[in-house]
Amino acid sequence: MSRIPTPATIQDAPEASQSSLEAVNNLLGVVPNMFRLISNSPQTLEGYLSLNSSLGNGSLDTSTRERIALAVAEVNSCDYCLAAHNYLGTNVAKLSPEEIESNRNGSSRDPKAAAAVEFAVKITKNRGQVSDGDLQTVRDAGYSNAEIVEIVGHVALNTLTNFMNEVLGTKVDFPTVEAL
Repeated sequence: MSRIPTPATIQDAPEASQSSLEAVNNLLGVVPNMFRLISNSPQTLEGYLSLNSSLGNGSLDTSTRERIALAVAEVNSCDYCLAAHNYLGTNVAKLSPEEIESNRNGSSRDPKAAAAVEFAVKITKNRGQVSDGDLQTVRDAGYSNAEIVEIVGHVALNTLTNFMNEVLGTKVDFPTVEAL
């Protein structure tokens, strides 16, 4: 059970959140618990959805974004996000079980993706304190300055949802996975 009320339906959410939740429903065919819980603050829901949409239109492909989400969720011990991104990684990004395990362990079987995931893990674990060498490693793997900024953005986006779900105790509504 969550620590604050999760609106049971879109109509139970604050009026200012209802159009955003309708958009989520239209996109996904369902409104996961996390969105309904965040809808308690229409401004936070709008901010999250805006950042998520903007980064989704960036240069990083879906697979890399899901790899980062899995790694960050594992570092931050977020059961909700691990379940959600395991599902999305499998069903949307088409990542193999072996790749998902590698991502959750902070790397990737793909050398270029490994650089992004390892960088994301360093950012998360070190609270943004990375070295010039860490940046150079990501550049050497072929990531542009814009893509490096996007990696940082994805770490921030995923940390936001990790913290939101852990603080508020969001009930997991995806198939659960065991923490590593």
